[in-house]
Amino acid sequence: MTPARLQGPRVCLRPLDAGDRPALATILAEPAVARWWGQSGFDQAMDDIYGPWAHEPFAIEVDGKVAGYLQVAEELDPDYRHASIDLFLGVAWQGRGLGPEAIRLICRHLFEERGHHRLTIDPAVSNERAIRAYERVGFRPVGVMRNYERAADGTWHDGLLMDLLAGELLG
Repeated sequence: MTPARLQGPRVCLRPLDAGDRPALATILAEPAVARWWGQSGFDQAMDDIYGPWAHEPFAIEVDGKVAGYLQVAEELDPDYRHASIDLFLGVAWQGRGLGPEAIRLICRHLFEERGHHRLTIDPAVSNERAIRAYERVGFRPVGVMRNYERAADGTWHDGLLMDLLAGELLG
């Protein structure tokens, strides 16, 4: 049930297609992006183009160009219902407010169209730039998940669980 596209003032979220693979591979090869996504993130993002999906993959477009990737995973059990998101942007598009715009687009969609009351995201504790972007949208820290994710070098790092409740979305 992926929407055809979600359009903001500068950012468009649209379903991935096979033609996005080269642009995403280029972005994921950037050291500043690869640091947080690594090879397993690359493989998952590339596999998402062809499905079947455990989550919904979107291309983040700016001025008609693929600027990044956003994914949504939904827990549909009514007692635990929520959605989680994750994303990356190429370096050329970072620091311009495009990430928060993309996040607001998907959050509004998940709250208003999908009926979720809570969203989560889980950046690395040391990914301060991402954490600031998520806080600008209204996400709040919930707690630190110790040794949560394995880095490209094989070491484990902590993750920060953040959430956003319906009615808390900023901007």
